[in-house]
This record gives sequence, structure tokens and C-alpha cells, in this order.
Amino acid sequence: MPQSRITRYALFGLLYFTQGTILSYFTALNALYFLSQGLSMTRVGIFASIALVPFVIKIFLGMLSDRVSLFGMGYRKPYILIGLAVQFACLLVAPLIDLQTGYWAFVALAFILQMGMALYDTCTDGLALDTTPEKEQGTIQGFMVGGRAVGVIVTASVVGLLAERVSWAAVFWLLAGLTLLPLPLALRLREPDRAQRRFAWGAFRAFRRGSVWLVAGVGFVAFLVIVGANQLVNPHIDNTLKTGLSVAGFLTTLWGCGVVLGGLSGGRLADRAGFHRAIYLCLGLTTLALLLLAFGIRPGTPLALVFGLVAFFGLAYGAYQATFFALAMRFTDPGIAASMFAILMAFTNVGQGVGLGVGGALVDGIGYAGTLALFAALNLVALPLMAAIRDARAGQPAAAPAPGQ
Repeated sequence: MPQSRITRYALFGLLYFTQGTILSYFTALNALYFLSQGLSMTRVGIFASIALVPFVIKIFLGMLSDRVSLFGMGYRKPYILIGLAVQFACLLVAPLIDLQTGYWAFVALAFILQMGMALYDTCTDGLALDTTPEKEQGTIQGFMVGGRAVGVIVTASVVGLLAERVSWAAVFWLLAGLTLLPLPLALRLREPDRAQRRFAWGAFRAFRRGSVWLVAGVGFVAFLVIVGANQLVNPHIDNTLKTGLSVAGFLTTLWGCGVVLGGLSGGRLADRAGFHRAIYLCLGLTTLALLLLAFGIRPGTPLALVFGLVAFFGLAYGAYQATFFALAMRFTDPGIAASMFAILMAFTNVGQGVGLGVGGALVDGIGYAGTLALFAALNLVALPLMAAIRDARAGQPAAAPAPGQ
């Protein structure tokens, strides 16, 4: 592993940055590409469902990384390099496929691309668990959350303009180029010896501990709330103030900047104040932000105030994410680091799916403000779960310290 702390932080930040560029494209812009090529929204939906499958099965990629050292290069580095190479190659090929005649070929290519991203994603998490001292876990998660948010900002700001002014092929080639940014640091990576952290099926007994399930429950609630609410912010503002697409794009950028700042500050707070205090604070911030968005945005509300509220929500969102991810690191068994962390993240993914579905359905019944207020109330469900987690190491057997501890 690179010895410089800054270099190490940069590696994790860049790996999550390139992940953020792809996530932003597939979640926000791919539908526009399909529609521009004359495809229906039905085909957009089929594509989106299939492309998400790799993130459901990435638990098994984590197990592979925990068990098998590849090419004598380590348990994480070769998989990260393979994942980046797969993503890069797929992005170069993508614009060469005619969607009208090769729709299923594009779906297959996107599936392979997402498998590559899921591979380096789970192995990056495993590497962070292998190498990060406990006192820096919040900080490293702050850089990862912040890096992904910067990727989202860059993609949202540049890709639409590039597609409009140049071509969609240029979009894919730009994303391919951004994929290479972590490569120099990844190639220099030297993994620590995992002799004391060998994969063992018995390590899965960690899931017998109630505290692990409580952590999973906190993740489910937190991501149900913040992701479910996040999809409603721009529509709520546009519906209330009739702001239009240009303002929506600027709001997304402001939100992303808030996420970067929140991720960095929230992770640092977790390291200094402890995870319980940090999560309680982040829970309070997100609840307050949601209530302000629900009841503070009315016809005639000044745009300057709207901008401030969106940036504040982004800050709370990023801080909550980074703090929870760091908490999950504390409860992960080193012997199955990538596997166990991926399983805990699966609960956050399920929470996101529930939040997106419930949020959309509720708006039709109780409106945007009512739905955001309900999400704020649901956020409080995490309080008794956190109260039941006595400390970040409750019931966990002593593990070998990460390098640097």
C-alpha cells in the first residue's frame, strides 16, 4: 500500500470518483441516450433492471477476493485492475453498437461493465478494511463518499453539454478516460500481508451477533430515508416554484458540493467524536434538512434560500453516508472483510430500493411536502437501533490490527 497518507486517501477517492461518473451516467443520463436513439421507456426500464444485477451478486465477488490471491499480486489489487480494465474496454466499445439493431448486445455489454465496476467497488472496500487504522476509518470513508460525489458532479455538469455539442460517442470516450485516473496509484499499490486475516467460513458466525443486525438495520433506515427523499427534491422545487431544467441542473451541482463537504467533515467527525455521537448528529441534521425542504419551500420562496436548503441537505446526506459506512467498517470481521461489508451494504441497497418506490407512491397521495415530512419521521426509527448498539466493538472478537495501528 502507498505509504503516504495523502496518496492512500487519493487512491480511494479516485476509485470512488470513477465509480461516481458511471453511476451518474447510468442513473441519470442513459435514458436520454436511449430516447435519442429512438428507443422506448420500456426498453430503458428493462435495461436498468438487468444492469443492476451485478450489484446484487457482488457479495460473491467479495468472497472471491477474500479467498483468492490472484497472479501473486494480492487479494485486492489484481481485481481492482481487472475491474477498471473491463469498465474502460466496455466504454470504448459502447458507442460502436447501434441500439436499434443491437439493443441486447448493448444490454450485455452494460452488464459486463457493471460487473467490472462491482468488482473493483467491493475490492476497494476490502482494501480499505485491510489497510485503514481504526482511528482513520471515518476519514477514509469521507474521501470515498466525497470522491463519488465529485464524479457525479463532473458527469452531470459535462456529459449533457458534450452530448449536445459533440456526440454521445464523445461521452463514452470521456468516461473511459476518467476510468484511467486511479490507474497510476493502483499500479503502485502494495498490499499488506493478510496472513493473520485468512478467509474462514467460520467468520460468518459474526452474523449471529445481534449488534451486526442492528447496524444493518440502521443502514436500511438511513438509506431508505436519504435516497428516497433525494429523488423528490428537484421535482418538489420545480412543482412549487416552476424553476425549469437549468435550475434543476444547478441544484444538483449544489447538492453534490454539499455531499463532498459533508462526506469529508462527517468522516472526520466520526474519527474525533466517536461513531455514536456522529451518527446521532447526522441523523438530526438530515431530519432537520428534510423538514426545512418540506415546509420551507413555498410559492415565492427566494431562490437563494432554496439553494442554501439544497446545499444543506447535500451536506447532511454526505455526512450521514460517510459516518454509517465507517460504523459498518467497525463491525466487519477482518477474515471476510469484503464479503461482510458487501452484505451490510446490501441492506443499504434494499433500503434505497424501498425508499425510491415508497417515495414515488406517497407523493401521489400526500404530496411532496407531506412525503418529505414522513421521511423525516421515519429517520427517527434509527434512534432506538443506535441506542441498542452499545459500542462499535460490542461483542466482536479482537481482530488483527490494520497496518498503521
